[in-house]
Parts: sequence; structure tokens; C-alpha cells
Amino acid sequence: MKQNRRNFLKSSGLLAGVIATSSTTDLFSKNINFMGKDTKMKFSFKPYTLELKHVFTIATSSRSTTPVMLTQLEYDGIIGYGEASMPPYLGESHKTATEFLSKVDLSQFNDPFEVEDILDYVDGIAEKNPAAKASVDIALYDLVGKLLGKPWYKIWGYDKSKTPNTSFTIGIDTPEVVKQKVKEAAPYKILKIKLGRDSDKQMIETIRSVTDKPLVVDVNQGWKDKHFALDMINWLNERGVKFVEQPMPKTQIEDMAWLTEHSPLPTFADEALQRIPDVIKAHGVYSGINIKLMKCTGMREAHKMLNLAKSLNMQVMLGCMTETSCAISAMSQLAPMANWADLDGNLLISNDPFEGMLIVDGKVTLTDAPGIGLTKVNENLIK
Repeated sequence: MKQNRRNFLKSSGLLAGVIATSSTTDLFSKNINFMGKDTKMKFSFKPYTLELKHVFTIATSSRSTTPVMLTQLEYDGIIGYGEASMPPYLGESHKTATEFLSKVDLSQFNDPFEVEDILDYVDGIAEKNPAAKASVDIALYDLVGKLLGKPWYKIWGYDKSKTPNTSFTIGIDTPEVVKQKVKEAAPYKILKIKLGRDSDKQMIETIRSVTDKPLVVDVNQGWKDKHFALDMINWLNERGVKFVEQPMPKTQIEDMAWLTEHSPLPTFADEALQRIPDVIKAHGVYSGINIKLMKCTGMREAHKMLNLAKSLNMQVMLGCMTETSCAISAMSQLAPMANWADLDGNLLISNDPFEGMLIVDGKVTLTDAPGIGLTKVNENLIK
């Protein structure tokens, strides 16, 4: 599978640009036995359940909890933290993550700086399981950053002052609850509205009755007819909406390309986008892509996808599932290079065991803590 992906990128003339994005970790691989020949990495994981502050409803489903797997990677007394968030509609669960992570044996690696080799091994254990793979990736990146004593945005050479504002998500609900959610979202400058049901216009009109903030919308494949979709986008454009995410089913590629060509607003791929080859497939069909760690296997591939999309002149949004501050802080390391951010998953839960990236006056605000930028860990919750 990996060789096919590599051949695909070669045939597209884009492999060199993708590989170039991993040069930093390639340099790390030369730090052989950084802490001594006999030091081994110790990997562990624990199931955890996130409790949402509100029932979360999108075009296709509702839920009040999200299963996650919390991971730890210890090396010479230093711990890197990771996470797999697994909303049920993506097909992963505590059971599948346990089965996958039980196969991960990092004792064969003496040097955590061999990031590419380690994550190639993890990716090759099984065909799918992207969130479980991301939980190892994030823990490894946290560990390596801590060993270097720097956060990843500094390792990558990014300017933390260039981070965007994050949107705050308002799920589909009754007008009364929607208004309450909008009030709770007062600190945020952009609202992301879930659409895709018969109540779409009511949702927008309800929100516009209480705020004039910029809006973005996520349809979650809810519109099936391209002409209806275009009419809706024109209507949304008149009401201060800035872009539309996954308006049509991911399988309707020709319809989606037509819609993007005629749309007054940018369109973003979400369900249509998983890993690197999908970036190329989205080119010419969507205006931009929404990268999520839980779909692309973690920070390594997210970084490559971002750079590839930029090389294709596509806009980039950094997204999330309902996640703890662990995964949110990990993804936020890329925020200085993104056009848009939707990094609010930790804000939607009531039992976050971590603290890290902050939202200050609506803006993604990175910490100077090393690794993925965590500033606090509640040991009582993760043990």
C-alpha cells in the first residue's frame, strides 16, 4: 500500500515536494542512540470517554460522548502523550484501537529520533486504524520535541504570531438551544454551523437573529443535488458565510467540481479527504482541504499534506474531532501555516485531562512548552 502511494505521487510529479516536508525528521534520524544504546521506548495506552457539554448533532448522527484512547511513550524518564479520538461514524472504537495498539512494539527502536522509520513501521501494522496510528504519532512527536526542548512550531521554523482565529462549532438543534450555544460562543470570532438537514435556513436565520459574526458552514455531505447546493451557497453568501465544507457526497466528484467552479464561496473537502493521495484527488474539485489528525494518521502526514496543498495553491483548514487538548495542541503546531482553523474539539467537552494550546480573543495561541505544547496533565484522569 505504501509503495503504491509512493508510485502514485511519483507519477503525479509531486513526490519531491512531499518528501521535502519531512527533512527535519530525516535529520533527527542521524542522532543515533541519543540517550544511550540500552534505552528503550515504553509504550502504553488506556481507553477513555469524552463527555460532551451538549448533544452534538450533524447531518447524519448525534452523540453525547466520544471514545478516545490515551497513549504514553516513555524514554529515559521523559513521557510523550498521544490520543486517538474515535467518533463512531469513522469506524474505530476502543475495541479496534486496543487490538491495533496491542501489536505496537517499539522496543525494536533504540532512538526516538528515527521518526520516519518508526511511523512507517506503525503504519504498516494494519491497513486502516488511522486514529490509533495518530495516537502513536502524536506521542512520538511530543516525546521528540521534549527531548529537543522545543515546541514543534519552532522546530519547523514557524512564526506563532501568524496563527488564525479558530471557529467554534454550533451543532444542529432547536432554535432555543442554538441561541444558547451562540451566547456560550461569545469569546469566538467565527462560528462554524452544521447543516445538511431540512432546517438549514432556519439554523442560519436563528443565528443571524442573535449575532452578525462571520460564519462558515459544514454540510457533512448533506446536499445531494448540485443545483440545490449552488442555490443554498448563493443564499449563504448573502448572509455572511465565508466558505462551505463538504457540501455534497464525496462520491459525486463531477457534481462537486461543477459546484466549486460556479460557487461564490470556497469549498473544502472533509469526508473526501483522508491521506496524502486524497490531496491530489481534491485538486480541481475543491478549493481547499480540511486536514484532521485522526484521519491522516497524525502530525507527520498532516505536515506533508499541508505543504502539498500549498504547492497546489489550495487553501488549508486544520480541523479536529471532539478531542482533548492533547490532540488539539498537536495539530495547533501547524496553525501558523493554515488559512483557517477549526480547533475547538477540546472546548466541547467537560472532562479534558490536559491543558495546552489556548484560544485568546478567538485566536489560536501557542504555548512555548516543548513537544506538542502541553502545559498541564491531570495524572488522576490518565492513569
